Amino acid sequence: MQASVHSFDLDRRCGQVLLDTGRLVPFDAEVFDGSGLRHLRLGQRVSIDVEGDPEDADARLARLWIVGIGPGEVIR
Repeated sequence: MQASVHSFDLDRRCGQVLLDTGRLVPFDAEVFDGSGLRHLRLGQRVSIDVEGDPEDADARLARLWIVGIGPGEVIR
């Protein structure tokens, strides 16, 4: 699944992504730290895995990445 970065706090290393359905899903520092990324820019497209139903109010990101960047990622 993909989403766009809606907000990102570099100091706290957390933020929110905007799903294509218009739903905002938050992510915490642990998810960002596991991404292998150093920074995110607003509007940037990212690949995501969501815990539970992405449309539920308590949905949270389990994984965030950009294809080809980070541990185990290869450009195809």
